Amino acid sequence: MNKTYFNLKSATLIVLALFASAASQAQDKLPTKKKIFASMAIANNYFMAKWPDAGAPVTTKNPEGKMVTRTSELWTRAVYYEGVMAFNEVCPDKKLVNYAVEWGEKHKWSPRGAVNTPNADNQCCGQTYVDLYNLDPKPERIETIKKCIDLSIADEKNDGAWTWVDAIQMAMPLYAKLGVIYKNDPKYFDKMYTMYNHTKTIQGGGLYNTKEHLWWRDKDFVPPYKEPNGANCYWSRGNGWVYAALVRVMATIPKGTAHYDEYKQTFLEMSKALVPLQREDGYWNVSLMDPTHFGGKELTGTSLFVYGMAWGIKQGWLDKKTYLPVITKAWNVMIKDSLHPEGFLGYVQGTGKEPKDSQPVSYTNIPDFEDYGLGCFLLAGAELSKLAK
Repeated sequence: MNKTYFNLKSATLIVLALFASAASQAQDKLPTKKKIFASMAIANNYFMAKWPDAGAPVTTKNPEGKMVTRTSELWTRAVYYEGVMAFNEVCPDKKLVNYAVEWGEKHKWSPRGAVNTPNADNQCCGQTYVDLYNLDPKPERIETIKKCIDLSIADEKNDGAWTWVDAIQMAMPLYAKLGVIYKNDPKYFDKMYTMYNHTKTIQGGGLYNTKEHLWWRDKDFVPPYKEPNGANCYWSRGNGWVYAALVRVMATIPKGTAHYDEYKQTFLEMSKALVPLQREDGYWNVSLMDPTHFGGKELTGTSLFVYGMAWGIKQGWLDKKTYLPVITKAWNVMIKDSLHPEGFLGYVQGTGKEPKDSQPVSYTNIPDFEDYGLGCFLLAGAELSKLAK
């Protein structure tokens, strides 16, 4: 596609027009690429204007209400930049790349904390470092993050390091990306599978339910833990993290790579399980199987499901007649009910691990971090745009 540039003024005019016609627009009509890009641009421009310094530290309140300052290569900002890079892929814009490069440079292209950190959250920033290296292969962009991952590979004690499902998204695609750069080096593919399989089948007795085809967030939610309605507790965003990670890994590694078919099978199983759990309005609840437990609209899980299903349709793996109406309805309701005219995104659940965390989730409530919700939204829009006219 030819380079397309959306400045703040033009994006605002288009999105305001979208809002004006939203009431009459059918939920089952997929917007054009131009309209999808405009919605993404207004949300992203709002964030970039709010954070003009890409490397500025982030100050938020912790659960005890105390103000805490964190460096901005943390996982929440890393997920945002995953969305930025996806946006740039479908709608090239030098300002997006420059903003991401500035972020990487401010943090010296390093993981958060020590170089030998085994924590997936700290390694997540490396996904964007690698993407920027692929655009402009300057060795310093991946030297340190490669060293970090190589240390994790060498330490067998790290085989069970991913004790929570979020970690699969935070780090697994990074291993895949490095493996491809280094001539499909199997050590990266083997290690990522070892850790993934530990989470899936060993941690807490296995965090993937092979019957209901959804994931418990961590061992604290494996039965006998139940939701108030008696169902298993499947957190929307937690399942979204795994779903997105499977997409990002399969989109990166060669199809003949060991365990590719297993990743595909799990992706297809999850896809089928998620469709009947969609709310009538198009969102998914924070608790996938208990709409009475902090039920309501939620953007992050919804965005990640749109991202994954759109990719699956593009691959020809998911039936377009079944899945396109599902993700079209979800995207349209997010534009109608979550996206504010100035670009703020409502109905974003803040950080946590289960439905009750970071409540209330509403149109006007500002989550503790705005960045990763936007990243999820940009991932969804970028992939959906590939199906649009």
